[in-house]
Amino acid sequence: MGKYLLKRILHGVVSIMVVVIIVMVLIYSLLNREQVFSADSAYGRQGGNTRETYCYNKWEQYGYLDYVPYTDWLFELASSGEIDEETRAEAAGFGRKPEDDPPVAAEYVARFTEYYESQGYEVIRLNAIMSGRKVANGGAQQLFATKDLPLAGRVWNYFTGLVDIDNIHKAEEVEGERGLTFTLFDPLYGGDKFAPAIIGNGTEHRYLLYVDGQFPFIHQNFATLRLGMSYTVSNGVDVAETMSRSQGTYVLRTTTFPTGHAEESADDLHTATYMLGSREANAINVDRFTDDYTVVGTVRGGFSKLGYSFVIGLMAVIIAYCLGLPLGVLCALKKDRLIDKLGTIYTVLIIAMPSLAYIFLFKGIGGQVFGLPTTFDIESGTKLIFVLPVISLALPSIANLMKWMRRYMVDQMSSDYVKFARSGGLTEGEIFSKHIMKNAAIPIVHGIPASVLGAMTGAIITERVYVVPGTGNLLTEAINKFDNGVIVGVVLFYAVLSVTSVIVGDVLMATVDPRISFTTKDR
Repeated sequence: MGKYLLKRILHGVVSIMVVVIIVMVLIYSLLNREQVFSADSAYGRQGGNTRETYCYNKWEQYGYLDYVPYTDWLFELASSGEIDEETRAEAAGFGRKPEDDPPVAAEYVARFTEYYESQGYEVIRLNAIMSGRKVANGGAQQLFATKDLPLAGRVWNYFTGLVDIDNIHKAEEVEGERGLTFTLFDPLYGGDKFAPAIIGNGTEHRYLLYVDGQFPFIHQNFATLRLGMSYTVSNGVDVAETMSRSQGTYVLRTTTFPTGHAEESADDLHTATYMLGSREANAINVDRFTDDYTVVGTVRGGFSKLGYSFVIGLMAVIIAYCLGLPLGVLCALKKDRLIDKLGTIYTVLIIAMPSLAYIFLFKGIGGQVFGLPTTFDIESGTKLIFVLPVISLALPSIANLMKWMRRYMVDQMSSDYVKFARSGGLTEGEIFSKHIMKNAAIPIVHGIPASVLGAMTGAIITERVYVVPGTGNLLTEAINKFDNGVIVGVVLFYAVLSVTSVIVGDVLMATVDPRISFTTKDR
């Protein structure tokens, strides 16, 4: 079994990589990169040369190319000590047109051009756009080098950067000695409550391991998953964090900051991360923090996007299996009778009817007849907001399980081994429980992991109709806004769940069916 699982895992990893590579080829090679600005309000406010440099800057953020402004190159020379500040300032003053360049600027423009062209870059110089005798708004002269990133390098950087390992050399400058400290009494709990924690100095995160009262209760920051940076859906936030961070109203509580200052705050000090100079840059941070570990998250009262989708999906799965399987068995036992015909009518109606139609139908019935909430308002404080989304998700699953369970049961009931069992003197109850039911359930078992893990992906139509803040709408929103980082990250997430569900399903089938073996024996 171990060899089989290893083989399936390796095949799964290869499949995931192939899927992600195909998506990246589609995004970065076949789609017009101008489309990334279709939902960018700042793009429309740009004009002239400023718009063009804005485009290249954004394309670099989106992973299309490497973009090097001339002024940035001069700053690098000054930082390395190759030129002094006075020379840098003179070199930065290149003219509106090449013939207008002062001698020093002309020299360094030539060096910049020669260096980057030798590295395979295209050096672009935009002459100033004039309005009379003055430079037009957004028309200042520009000079930069750009080079499209090769797909192979982009894929390599993405997969090698999936997991970011924190270490004591992440922070640029820290007070005191770099290192890790293990304590059984977390100082954030006053130092008198048993709460193990690993605290870093020089790391990106202050707390690398800690416990608290929030699920899953033990948290770590040693390894951070990086699925891809968002630039429109969740500006500047990684996809993994977008899906996993809590939502809703802030939860205020008495918080004692490192300086000893206490106030009612939603800040979660366990999430503190390092930002150079952030303490001195803000007077509030000076009163609260003793160093530059000042960037903190907040405690909110709701679930994350992933949490809402999973809770709703899991409840729908439980209801579907608890109702669909018994009803399928009942329809098989009462084949061609009234209960079977009613079950067939329900199955045909649910499967044939467009999902959007029956979701709106049950939304109207639930809201008008039963007074249930039709909008998923996480601030309402009532659990009834889950009812209609769960029912809408469970209904088609019940129909599918009924259909397949009935089919498998009917097939087993007409099998030859059932006739032999009857002739051998077994009762109908023994035949049903020991043979028919067990054999009919084998194919159903394989789909359980996919149903459970699939709940994490959310339901696009259901979540949009009921305004559920889950993961189901994340991919469609990213596609509409051409947010490449989110598209790639969500596709990877979906692919991992799919491969995992298939492998776990195979293991479950082998567990319930002794005829299935993952090992081969010589004969």
